[in-house]
Amino acid sequence: MSSPTGPDEGWPEAPHSALGLLRHGTFGAFLISRFCAITGSQVVSVAVAWQVYQATGDPLALGLTGLAQFATMALLAPFTGDVADRFDKKLVLSGCHLVYLACTLALAWTVARPELGVWPVYAVLAVLGAGRAFWQPAGQALLPALVPSADFQRAVAWSSANFQIALIAGPALGGALLAFGGPELAYRVAGALVLVSLLLVLRLRYRIEAVPETVKGDWRRAFAGLAYVRRNPVILGAISLDLFAVLLGGATALMPVFAEDILEVGATGLGFLRAAPAVGAGAVGLWLAFHPIRRRAGRRMFACVALFGVATIVFGLSRNFWLSLGALVVLGGADMVSVVIRHTIVQLRTPPEMRGRVAAVNLVFIGASNELGDLESGLTAAWFGTVSAVLVGGAGTLLVTWLWTRWFPELRRIERAEDLPEQTP
Repeated sequence: MSSPTGPDEGWPEAPHSALGLLRHGTFGAFLISRFCAITGSQVVSVAVAWQVYQATGDPLALGLTGLAQFATMALLAPFTGDVADRFDKKLVLSGCHLVYLACTLALAWTVARPELGVWPVYAVLAVLGAGRAFWQPAGQALLPALVPSADFQRAVAWSSANFQIALIAGPALGGALLAFGGPELAYRVAGALVLVSLLLVLRLRYRIEAVPETVKGDWRRAFAGLAYVRRNPVILGAISLDLFAVLLGGATALMPVFAEDILEVGATGLGFLRAAPAVGAGAVGLWLAFHPIRRRAGRRMFACVALFGVATIVFGLSRNFWLSLGALVVLGGADMVSVVIRHTIVQLRTPPEMRGRVAAVNLVFIGASNELGDLESGLTAAWFGTVSAVLVGGAGTLLVTWLWTRWFPELRRIERAEDLPEQTP
C-alpha cells in the first residue's frame, strides 16, 4: 500500500516497456477481466438491437434502447462517483458484475415471451444503465492505482486497445450467435463472459491510496466532480468534445437498418459492421501502447475528431459493404487517438480523491454521446431518413471540432498529455 505522500511511492522511477507493463502487478488480470466484461456487453448490445428491430421494424425503437440506459445513468451519476471514491473499488465492481449477470438472464427470459413486446427489454436496459453508472467510475478510478503515472499513457493505450479488441470480438460473436441460435443464446453466452470477468475482479490486488477528503457534506461531495470539471477548462473541453462530436456523429444505433435494408447483409453483416470501428481503434491503440504521443497531442486530437466526422459521412454515402467497413475502420482508428489523449488528460490532471467523481461526470458525458446519440440517430432517421441522419451527424461533428478549437485554445496547444500542470480540487 502507498502512503499519503504520493500516488507513485514504491513504484520504480523508470517507466516499463509496453510488454513489461502487462506483467506489472495485476494489470494483466485487469485487462482480461475488462475484455470479458466488454465482450459480453457488446454481445448483449447487438442482440438487443436485433431483437428490438425485428420486433418493431422502427428506427426510433432502436433509439429508445439508448435512452433507457442513459436515463438511469444520468440520475445516479452524482452518487456513483462518490461511491467509487469512498468505498473499495473491487467490491463496487463485483456488485456491478452481479447486476449485469442478472440482466443477461432477464433478457433471455424476454426472448421467450414476445407477446409482452419490447417494454420489458427497455426495463432491463434501465437496470443495466444503473449498473454501468457504478461500474465505469469505479473502473476508471481503479486504473491509476494499478500502474505508476510514468506508465499511465501506455496503460490507457493498452486498456483502450483491449476495449476496442473486445468491441471487435463482441459484435462478431454476437452476430454469429444470433445467426446460430438467436438472441436467447447470445444473452446466455454474454452472462457466462460476465461471470468470468467477476471471478477475475475478485482476484485483483492493488495499492490503496490514502487520500484526504477535501469536500464535506453528502450533497457537496456528490456534485464536487461537476464543480471541479467546470473550474478546469482543459478537462471541460476534453470531456465535452467527446460528448458533442460522438452525439452528432455516432451511427451505431442505425447499423441494423444499414445491415438489413441498405447494404442487405443480414445479422452476420451487422456483426461485422459493429466490429469494424473496433478493428481500427484496436490497431491504433496497440500502436500507441508501443509509441506514445510525445508532441502536438492537442492538435492531433482535434485532427482525428475531424477525421471521425469525415469517415461518418463516407459511411452514410456508401452503398458498398466493403467501403462501409473501411469507413468504419478509419472512424474507429481516429476515435482511438482522441480517446487516449483525452483519458490521459482527465485522469492525470485530477487528484486521486476526486477521480471517481470526475469519472462519473465523464460517464454522463460519454453516456450522453453514446446512448443519447442513439436516440438522436433514431429521431433524425425517423424524421429525415436513415442516410440523411448519418450525413447530418458527420457534418455536425466537423462543426463541433472547429468550434472547440476556438473555445478551448488551451486544449489545442497541449504538447504532451501527461505533462499537464497539477491542479487543486
